[in-house]
Amino acid sequence: MAGYMVYWAGDYIKSLQKAGDSGPLKVVYGSQHTTMPDISSVRVGDVIYPVTLKDGTLAVMARLAVEHIECAFDYLMREVGTYQSSLIPAGVLYHKDGTYGDFVMWEHGSGYFVDETHASHMGKDGKVIEELPANIERIYYENQLEEVPHLPHQVPKSCCAKTAASGTGTEICPRIIPIETVSTMLFGKTKSTQKPLKLDKNGRLTAISLAGFVRKMSDDTFEIFESLFR
Repeated sequence: MAGYMVYWAGDYIKSLQKAGDSGPLKVVYGSQHTTMPDISSVRVGDVIYPVTLKDGTLAVMARLAVEHIECAFDYLMREVGTYQSSLIPAGVLYHKDGTYGDFVMWEHGSGYFVDETHASHMGKDGKVIEELPANIERIYYENQLEEVPHLPHQVPKSCCAKTAASGTGTEICPRIIPIETVSTMLFGKTKSTQKPLKLDKNGRLTAISLAGFVRKMSDDTFEIFESLFR
């Protein structure tokens, strides 16, 4: 079991509060965007802690014990009802209403539906007719889908969600770690690479110290985080 920390910006937390979403936390998404960083290092049995900045120190917003890891598309289709601009996985063809008709998306491609085996899109020299993948196993029509009741945080913060880590989570609310304790905590993939978080010249945490990556924590740091939820 390992502990991981992921940053939630203040604006995102305000949006959850405005929507009345206090949890319990159900899912954390990963992508290639720094606002929703990659979580490929997380495994079933690990724990993810979304954190934010509050008065120059760390506020732990929730705890998620990871029970399932799957592609974000599959989680969203089951738990939310639509793909929410997540990455389309192999074997899927997704139809939605486009500006000029039936728009289809598949892994690594998209275009306007032509027939059962072709789609079109504009290239630099005009319209291009492209053959659809031969391995399509699932076809979805967005106008036939029904939304599933869900909490606002179950919708990804940005487009291109790739991975969903879901499980049993806690209430979403700030749990403050004093800056004196924060300064002793270590993060890194291995013991030899573990380092403390950088503080500014006034001894305060900044968003730059937290954003952009999912950070694995040392065993002692993991224990500090766990103690907040006992």
